[in-house]
Amino acid sequence: MAERFVYADNAATTALSKTALDAMLPYMTEKFGNPGGLYSIGREARRAVEEARGKVAAAIGADPAEIYFTGCGTESDNWALKCAAEATEKKGKHIITSSLEHHAITHTLDWLKRRGYEVTYLKSDKYGGIDLQELRDAIRDDTVLITVMAANNEIGTILPVGEIGKIAKERGVLFHTDAVQAMGHMPIDVNAMDIGLLSMSGHKFHGPKGTGALYIRKGSRIPAFIHGGGQERNLRSGTENVAGIVGLAAALDEAVKTLPETSARVAALRDKLVAGLTKIPYCSLTGDPVNRLPGTASFVFECVEGESLVLSLDAEGVCASSGSACSSASLEPSHVLLATGIPREVAHGSLRLSIGDDTTEQDVDYILKVLPPIVERLRSMSPLWEDRLNGKF
Repeated sequence: MAERFVYADNAATTALSKTALDAMLPYMTEKFGNPGGLYSIGREARRAVEEARGKVAAAIGADPAEIYFTGCGTESDNWALKCAAEATEKKGKHIITSSLEHHAITHTLDWLKRRGYEVTYLKSDKYGGIDLQELRDAIRDDTVLITVMAANNEIGTILPVGEIGKIAKERGVLFHTDAVQAMGHMPIDVNAMDIGLLSMSGHKFHGPKGTGALYIRKGSRIPAFIHGGGQERNLRSGTENVAGIVGLAAALDEAVKTLPETSARVAALRDKLVAGLTKIPYCSLTGDPVNRLPGTASFVFECVEGESLVLSLDAEGVCASSGSACSSASLEPSHVLLATGIPREVAHGSLRLSIGDDTTEQDVDYILKVLPPIVERLRSMSPLWEDRLNGKF
């Protein structure tokens, strides 16, 4: 039995907040009406959906008419890229992205490439940032879309979304940002940042799983993604998940209202974690050391496998994740870490610890207590460790 349970994988998913649960429950029981119904409980459900739309819009400085509810962030990303490409294909088939994107973006771009689109991948610096001049130089007359994430899901680096949006606007190119990891954890204003399309997912900020939203700036003329009953103003058909939508909006509203206080507290705990773990020999922080999400701390440990770290931490009651792609049945390490220049053999020793609103100082102290001995034990079993100490590589 582990001495303590510590959840440090908030970048993967967050616990449903009491605020979101309380908001959802009535729409899972007595207020169960279909928002398309003309009778009273149907109208009540419709009002709940529209109130939620207003809350989500307010959180990012948008108009409620620009918010469309989806089933998840991946769906929002697919809708944004596929339908933006369809809407602008007469202009051209060139898309610009970064080399750090989530697979919801990269795999969708692969799908578009098989349909004749050309994709330019901006290089990453060692911190997970991009060169804005490279972006400017990459834009062509046939460029129809720029898609760059707001913050990286593995290493936590925050991208210069506002500057990218300004460049895109100046050149007349639609700009989409995958804000799934960023929403509720950093300020976002779609107008100030010149964002044309934005994807989000409820379970990343204490909302329910299976909920998402896509912001579509007025005038973008993005076509329908799912056809059927005409819900979401004929662009995303399917009976609305009223309880989920209400929960997403309640969680996001709470996250935005408490953001300054929460982010300051969580960032202080993150910094304590970073300071403690980087004392371990041959351990390095990945991502930007300053310009990063408040709760994300990602490391690489030389001569250790990330999966072994995750499993060993689990035995001690700590939930964490590895940037290595082993969990997806691949022997390849994280494409994000490789893009930042980390050697392949080092990238295999990645560990992401993502703390959140409920994390305490005692939780951080516990991680700092149990992780160093785990690293030491795993290295003692590695044939590479002695060679590393002897300077053979």
